[in-house]
Amino acid sequence: MGKEIKVLAISGSLREKSSNTALMNDIIGLAPKHMKWTIYKGLGDLPHFNPDIDSDEGPVPVRELRSQIQEVDAVLICTPEYGNGVPGVLKNALDWLVSTSVFMNKPTAVISASPTPMGGDKAHASLLLTLGMINAAIIEGGTLIIPHITLKMSKEGAITDEGLQAEIKKVLQSLEQACS
Repeated sequence: MGKEIKVLAISGSLREKSSNTALMNDIIGLAPKHMKWTIYKGLGDLPHFNPDIDSDEGPVPVRELRSQIQEVDAVLICTPEYGNGVPGVLKNALDWLVSTSVFMNKPTAVISASPTPMGGDKAHASLLLTLGMINAAIIEGGTLIIPHITLKMSKEGAITDEGLQAEIKKVLQSLEQACS
């Protein structure tokens, strides 16, 4: 067993029965036991980004997001694609981080999943651009686009596709190596 690695998991969806949230939860179950997970639950609580109130003493939900990212060794983001882009709530959260260094060199894995054949590729590409702007360390082997996600999970949200499980385990290994 390796050293403890603290990871913040963020779903880009607010939907209660989101495939991406279910995927994120199942990924946590596939992770090595020494990876300690915190699930970020404040996405819907963040105010609309406003540079006029973006300060160290800014809104409490913003301070909590920044603190949670700062306290972990790595971040995993699972996101759907809405309207050919990153869901607005996830983009809003990232906008609140632009003026900080909390993501600076933070090992980050990015997964997009969609029921479409494209797997959320446009959201994925856009998210990588934004994360690059805030200096997140997108790890080699730490990105994954999953098309037809609803065909690869049970109705309960468990990953049923063995090939996908293997790909996710590789992403987790990459995240673990980036934190070693």
